[in-house]
Amino acid sequence: MSALERLIRYCRINTESDPESGTHPSAAREFELANLLVQELRDLGLADASVNEHCYVYAHLPSNLDRPVKTVGFIAHMDTAPDYSGANVNPRVIENYDGGDIILNDRLTTKVSDFPQLKGLAGKTLLVTDGSSLLGADDKAGIACIMEALSYYKTHPEVKHGPIAVAFTPDEEIGEGALFFDPAAMNADFAYTMDGDTVAVMSDETFNAASAEIVVQGFSIHPGDAKNKLKNAARIAAELVSILPQEMTPEHTEGREGFIHLISMEGNTERAELSFILRDHDAAKLEAEKQLLQDTADYLNRRYGEKTVTVKFADTYRNMKEVLAECPEVSELAMRAIRDIGYTPENIPVRGGTDGSNISFMGLPCPNLGNGGGNFHGPYEYCVVEELEDASKLIRRIVELTLEVES
Repeated sequence: MSALERLIRYCRINTESDPESGTHPSAAREFELANLLVQELRDLGLADASVNEHCYVYAHLPSNLDRPVKTVGFIAHMDTAPDYSGANVNPRVIENYDGGDIILNDRLTTKVSDFPQLKGLAGKTLLVTDGSSLLGADDKAGIACIMEALSYYKTHPEVKHGPIAVAFTPDEEIGEGALFFDPAAMNADFAYTMDGDTVAVMSDETFNAASAEIVVQGFSIHPGDAKNKLKNAARIAAELVSILPQEMTPEHTEGREGFIHLISMEGNTERAELSFILRDHDAAKLEAEKQLLQDTADYLNRRYGEKTVTVKFADTYRNMKEVLAECPEVSELAMRAIRDIGYTPENIPVRGGTDGSNISFMGLPCPNLGNGGGNFHGPYEYCVVEELEDASKLIRRIVELTLEVES
């Protein structure tokens, strides 16, 4: 089975996570892929492969060396984003892509004008959707390239390698991928999440992340008798949003710029609720974003009355650079491996997070690597088959370079 065949097989299994369920995993359907992967792992010689009650898959390929070396791990997540349907995925292969617009169906077209990076993929083989669902390359391409690398060792037993640890996680797309992750079960010295896009990029830095839940409490009365009495929660909520700087919204930021993002807002005269996410690579700047929201709430409370606006903050994940700066050799090894398989490596901060963000703070250093996917979380998602195959080669090169790391 090729890496492409594996990816198509995995993509056809619906593993869409559910942010509203409150269960772990968030959707029982995630077990279908987990159980399949356990069987495939065992067939590839990872005899201890298993899935636990929270839908985490762990497995280990023993070393075939006569000396101790470091254990390297590879991680990918099984769920797909609830932003767009993950059901009834119908992947389509485009060979020798011409670099132009891709007609997905009679309603949707992937336009080069919207996604200019497509021009650089002319001549490649692409896997795309039929427009009715996302593809699931995020992160089933990560799973496929890991499985393909393990398959190589199965068919080439003469190739020397140290111990390799593998983990497949649920619910990464709803921020819960590391919630029940067990570093002891993983039992690796360092690891890599295969959850990026182009294979040329290694990322050892993410956002710091927080959320803010805001409640505006109004006072409802008949509008005919409202003067000096009515306190309209919906209007105050709109005023709060209008006060925040427009230049700090996601649509006006890029690179290392953080943002304050309003993700939902609903209410009426009596009560309104707003949800924000806050992001910045710099922890101090994230705290400043929190303070800005709090200062805005305080201003409105002075204007409309005490406790009109309440804010609750929650930290979601931290920038993994805090950990990885203490062990730069993990990132350097990946950069060397990327170069060795023919790419010009780049270290680009993630404008988001990965399972590796929280896993790194659990004591397992875990940068992020690419798998060939693109345009994640929607119907325009694709995967470059040649890069998917190269991601598997990258894993093998990292395993090879690990033999040089002092145990």
